Amino acid sequence: MKTVLISGGSIAGPALAHQLGRYGFRTTLVEKAPALREGGQAVDFRGTAHLTVLERMGILDEIRRLQTQMGAVAVVNGDGKQVSSLPSEIMSGDMEIARGDLSRVFYEATKDRTEYVFGDSISSLSEHADGVDVTFERSAPRTFDLVVGADGAHSGVRRLAFGPESDFRRDLGVCSAVFTVPNQFGLDHRALMYSTPGKGAYVYSKRNTAEATAALFFASRRLEYDHRDAEQHKDIVTGVFANEGWQVPWLLRAMRDAPDFYFDRASQIHIDRYSTGRVVLLGDAGYAGGPGAMGTGLAVVGAYVLAGELAAAPDDHRTAFARYEEQIRPYAAVCQKQAEGMDRFLVPGTRSQIWTRNLMWKALPYLPWKGIINKLTTKAANAISLKEYVKEGELGQRLVSVNG
Repeated sequence: MKTVLISGGSIAGPALAHQLGRYGFRTTLVEKAPALREGGQAVDFRGTAHLTVLERMGILDEIRRLQTQMGAVAVVNGDGKQVSSLPSEIMSGDMEIARGDLSRVFYEATKDRTEYVFGDSISSLSEHADGVDVTFERSAPRTFDLVVGADGAHSGVRRLAFGPESDFRRDLGVCSAVFTVPNQFGLDHRALMYSTPGKGAYVYSKRNTAEATAALFFASRRLEYDHRDAEQHKDIVTGVFANEGWQVPWLLRAMRDAPDFYFDRASQIHIDRYSTGRVVLLGDAGYAGGPGAMGTGLAVVGAYVLAGELAAAPDDHRTAFARYEEQIRPYAAVCQKQAEGMDRFLVPGTRSQIWTRNLMWKALPYLPWKGIINKLTTKAANAISLKEYVKEGELGQRLVSVNG
């Protein structure tokens, strides 16, 4: 039985463990966080390709049960008065779910046949003819047949096997902070958005309407910080938003005591190959797309393809990795292209640009743009022909197009 070490316990890693377990691989997943990560932004799935993969993974019904079912986004001014709105499907796709809920779905589906090691991370990789010797920050050294880096844009596996992050990271000019707050806004399957030049606040209800998720965005390039220092991140956000109106002062106070907190600058990862030897990258570690790039759907599709190709060629990882990259690289490029110009959507730079954006959104229900926007995003999400990997553990496969 092939042994596979997966680094990263958010979405891509557990999704891969789920599929590999169904094909008979023995999987170990190491995650530096001390426990499963709850909270986080809502993520969406769009188009036939995404939904087909979720169905083939056997989790579509559970995701449907947990979906957010968000309504329209109300755009408000400093007095809290609605000045525009954005249709829910543009933000939420065909199906939206909280990242923490999605992570829990994959964890519950894998915990009985995947070894989870929380509170640890990989410190070194040494490949040889029979496998990869791995040392950890805390656990004893072990050897695995294959290693998968599914540990996000700041991937430690990528750094160890491919080189420093700076060689592959492309800054998109937007930083964001995401955290849970009490729902003092009375939101029920609704969202609020407030903008000032170069900054924005977004608040939306959770399935448990006693809580809400807050996201603060701001334009910034070349901001230097330690991506592991949450208190430094909170200080940065407080400094940027210190003089803003609406409910921003309250959000900043709530941020300090939030039960979860995420901060980073939006970026893409561009790397000339997804694998080297027995090590392969999955999801944001190999092809992070940034806001609007449908990164979660891309990661789950990537996990489906990688697992399927490894099952189709269990004794030839080079062939499996090459087939995986052949399918996912062009798909990732299309998805990454969707993120171009998202800074103008999230954080318009001037009051005039904010006014123009809000006016366009206000007119959206009466113009054909709504359908065009949905069509473009769905077209990108469907830009892959999925192979149907036949029976669990079987080596055969057949090509089935899901794009019509």
